[in-house]
Amino acid sequence: MNREVNLTKRVKTPQGLRYCPVALSLNGRVKPDLVLVNGKEERHPEGAYYLEWREGTKRVRLSVGKDAVDASARRLRKEAELNAVNHGVSVSPEDGQNGHRSVAAAIADFLDETKLTKKPKTLAAYSTALAYFQESCPKLYLADIERGDLLKFSAFLRDHKKQSPRSVYNKFENLMTFLKANGIRGLAGKSDWPRYVEEEPEIYEREELDKLFADCNSDERLWYEFFLMTGMREQEVMHCSWEDVNLSRSTITVRYKPEYGFSPKNYREREIPIPAKLVKKLKAAKAKADKTCGLVFPTAGCRPKLDFLDALKAVAERAQLNPENCWLHKFRATFATWSLWAGVDLRTVQQWLGHSDMESTMRYLKPSRSQQVQQKVNKIFA
Repeated sequence: MNREVNLTKRVKTPQGLRYCPVALSLNGRVKPDLVLVNGKEERHPEGAYYLEWREGTKRVRLSVGKDAVDASARRLRKEAELNAVNHGVSVSPEDGQNGHRSVAAAIADFLDETKLTKKPKTLAAYSTALAYFQESCPKLYLADIERGDLLKFSAFLRDHKKQSPRSVYNKFENLMTFLKANGIRGLAGKSDWPRYVEEEPEIYEREELDKLFADCNSDERLWYEFFLMTGMREQEVMHCSWEDVNLSRSTITVRYKPEYGFSPKNYREREIPIPAKLVKKLKAAKAKADKTCGLVFPTAGCRPKLDFLDALKAVAERAQLNPENCWLHKFRATFATWSLWAGVDLRTVQQWLGHSDMESTMRYLKPSRSQQVQQKVNKIFA
């Protein structure tokens, strides 16, 4: 039985990125940049062409660049190769000509490995960055990637994808990690890396928090005081259980939760001390909690609560604060900054926050701009 290889193009549609069949002329040639979307021809100059075939029940895709004529020719070669193998003829696979490996195959393998070893959020970041790289770079083989392709990738992210400088840097870093994993180093010098301005972390002013908490109901107030007084990340709060809360020692432990598929960032457990006022409120909450559910902040079905941010925006509107200026990580930044202002040493705050390096914690070591400081300045120059 002869095997078929299909030619598709990955294009943008209202439903997101899709692999769409190419449009063919009457003589069977591929119409450049034309694809079939829901059975109708549409022009899509963006994106790259892909070969598709089956290996048993598994679908295999191979990026073959942006040239329609070359992509069509490679489809015929691949189809001939598969059929030769099907009839017992030994051939050298295309993904390995001259010892070269295709970019698409390397990316697929890298993402498969990332899926096994990293968190879904990390996998999503790599997937997006590498998809953008394939969109910007027409090279078929890893060995053909050059310094210029990396520079074009940065420009593509900035000019075509309208990414912020920090996002450009992050995606460039993801690409460099992929290349390093495939033994490719030294293509980009220090000056080739995208640059961005490190923004100072924003924190809540005490007046803002007073207004915010004044318009919270009892549950909402406990949620956001918990964020503020622990400095925990959203996922950590979502998966916090009563087993993690030691009310007698006034501590909370961030730990691995296999039942929810959750593990702390950098896979490091840590213990955080909490103030007496939060201990008191948690004792009251635990006394009223459903004893069959171990989560501190569960949904009605004993699942992790997912809408902390939406609820915060709603409270901000009630408090006549700008919802755009209220987000969850800002509580963490406030916790870190206030702790440092209070004289807690950097190493201890680093441990509380779960940072893997001191530099991440030092971002929060900034001057106080409180009213008390302004009064001191006025007194100096009175």
